[in-house]
This record gives sequence, C-alpha cells and structure tokens, in this order.
Amino acid sequence: LCFACDLKDDDVAIATYKKYHEARSIWSEITASIRESGVLDMQIYLIGNRLFMIMEVEEGFELQKKADLDRTNSKVQEWEALMSTFQQAVPWSTDGQKWAQMECIFKL
Repeated sequence: LCFACDLKDDDVAIATYKKYHEARSIWSEITASIRESGVLDMQIYLIGNRLFMIMEVEEGFELQKKADLDRTNSKVQEWEALMSTFQQAVPWSTDGQKWAQMECIFKL
C-alpha cells in the first residue's frame, strides 16, 4: 500500500520531522503498534515537502482495523497529534485525511 502526505513547507519543520523519524528517535510504542496491526514493513520517503509511504502488509490486512486500533491507542494518538503539527494533507485528500492512499498504475 502506498500513501502520500505533505509536510508544511518550512525547512525547520521538515528537519524536525525527519529527526523524529530517525531509528533512535521514533517512539518504541509507535513501531510496536505498527507491527501489531499487521504491517510487515514501512518506509517513508521525502522529496521537497512531499512524503511517500510504502507499507508491506500481512495477507488479510484491513486499513479500517488499523485505524480502529490507532484510535484506541493513547500513545498513537499522542504521536499523531505531534506529527500533525508538521503535516498537511495533499490536495487530493478526502475527509480531512492526512495520508492519502495512492493508486497503483504500474507494476513490473
């Protein structure tokens, strides 16, 4: 699964966001929550202020189930509130979502 999100176009905010996502800086509760929801691997790439996230998930993975788990996890909610200070939705987002799912148009 692939998603896009924008960061606020501010060099300090972008540098801070990158710092939070360094392996030694990301909260252990967040990585545990990601894995427990059925995400096998996750990568986030950055160009300019645009983020691109790739999620490799278990068979049968459901985005809605992950969203429900995230909503009930206070540490995830704390992390999301903090990350929201840096993020903004891409123009194609719907319903106030920050991360918009991308459509696969080519696969080798």
